[in-house]
Amino acid sequence: MHTAEEKALHIIEKLEEEYPDARIHLDYETPLQLLVATMLAARCTDKKVNEVTPRLWEEFPNAGAVAAAEPEKLYAILRPTGFFRQKTANIQKVCKAINEEYGGVVPDDISQLIALPGVGRKTANVLLANAYGGQTIPVDTHVGRVSTRLGLAPAGSADAIEKKLCELLPEEKYSTAALAMGEHGRTICKSQNPDCPNCPVNDLCDYYLRQAR
Repeated sequence: MHTAEEKALHIIEKLEEEYPDARIHLDYETPLQLLVATMLAARCTDKKVNEVTPRLWEEFPNAGAVAAAEPEKLYAILRPTGFFRQKTANIQKVCKAINEEYGGVVPDDISQLIALPGVGRKTANVLLANAYGGQTIPVDTHVGRVSTRLGLAPAGSADAIEKKLCELLPEEKYSTAALAMGEHGRTICKSQNPDCPNCPVNDLCDYYLRQAR
């Protein structure tokens, strides 16, 4: 019988083998670009965000420029991402704070990141893992769904799921685990009609084994 930690590590290693090129699906070149893209991705597809952000950065290339922009000009660019007025307000607030408090450089400390207006723990973890090479587990809808179906974490808040996964996995696996689970959620373990028969870890999945009974 595997311990919970052994089961979790085995699952993640199999998913890493299945998705060796797993990566974040938002396009970015700088930490600021990733931060803004992640904020725009709320209730919007990564594909749509990637269509919008090149024009944003061409017209407003840094935090100071975004903060000082006329909101209507940002509305015109960000409208396709949905909830554009609220997103514009949040992005301008966070860019103003970054510009004034950190000289335009996005901090690489989680306590400083989550203190920024509109930046939650998941967004901060995305930044730390992908822009700064840290070991974090950003729990998005895919990671939350995959980890609970597999039985790695009980259903609950994103923070609770993150905490449980961090208890089970060695720290050096945090970021790759999140990317692999995210890719698995997009391709196999979908919200509707998951492709359980072709899942590489179905023999370890609580959800699949319950359906098979």
